[in-house]
Amino acid sequence: MPSNLLEVKDLKTVFHVEDGALPAVNGISFSVSTGETLAIVGESGSGKSVTSLSIMGLLGDPGEVIGGEVNFNNEDLLQMSRKELNKYRGNDISMIFQEPMTSLNPVFTIGFQISEVIRRHKGLNKQEAKAKSIEMLERVGIPNAAKVASNFPHQLSGGMRQRVMIAIALACVPKLLIADEPTTALDVTIQAQILELIGSLSKEENTGVILITHDLGVVAEMADKVAVMYAGEIVEEAPVKVLFKNPSHPYTIGLLGSIPRMDVDTEILDSIPGTVPNLLEMPAGCPFHPRCAFAVDECKAVKPDLVKKAENHSVRCIRAKEVYNESRAK
Repeated sequence: MPSNLLEVKDLKTVFHVEDGALPAVNGISFSVSTGETLAIVGESGSGKSVTSLSIMGLLGDPGEVIGGEVNFNNEDLLQMSRKELNKYRGNDISMIFQEPMTSLNPVFTIGFQISEVIRRHKGLNKQEAKAKSIEMLERVGIPNAAKVASNFPHQLSGGMRQRVMIAIALACVPKLLIADEPTTALDVTIQAQILELIGSLSKEENTGVILITHDLGVVAEMADKVAVMYAGEIVEEAPVKVLFKNPSHPYTIGLLGSIPRMDVDTEILDSIPGTVPNLLEMPAGCPFHPRCAFAVDECKAVKPDLVKKAENHSVRCIRAKEVYNESRAK
């Protein structure tokens, strides 16, 4: 059995705003083993990216991690100083950020920004780091890589910048890769190439991967297990095949029902009514009940816990069994 590379326990993150402490991540727990890919899915505003930034120690004001543990190789990252964290970030733990247009430094060349990571963590000289940088650009599908290495970020398209971000993240062959919407702004061909590259890194180097995405097609192809987030909490967690075959939370069922299927002739896709609630004004009971087609009066009063439905399948819903049966009957 692979060992747990990362173990997150009861992580709580807030943003201090005028109206109070906004609970962006509200006590979530999960683990990632070596060579395993965990997909975190959910709508915008559900807490996916905040979770990744909390793990990396990159929140900054007004965000603050107020509780929990983030154990990487049995060391709690939340207890480390910035200097200690810097030994891990970019080396043992890397992140592909969601915003390629703003994540690169505009005053340094592409080659310098990749080389900087390699020289800092791998101790290569300038020429060796330059050669490695060009090799990484080629690996992420950038043509004429040597020329691109001498360019500045503003000279590249959004898709090219995204591939540069991926090259930086993969340059030191991390033990844990956090990929926050890694294929944003990429065309389908390059998207497939990047996903294949991340998949091969996981298999060949035993890298653990946290994949944050809206694309359930990517989840089905890439992930070993899935955590579904809603309003800062995990509402369902299961191996990918179990989740797609036996979704048991109304939110998960809604997400799966909103994507087209090749084996079903459907003119109109399902949709989830309403929006993610204001985290400062959460509804009583289950946070999802105002949008839930399966809700009963008890759902409006009782806040559900994340309960094991099976050995490897957990659901945060007091009507999980009924929801599963009713959804299968439709």
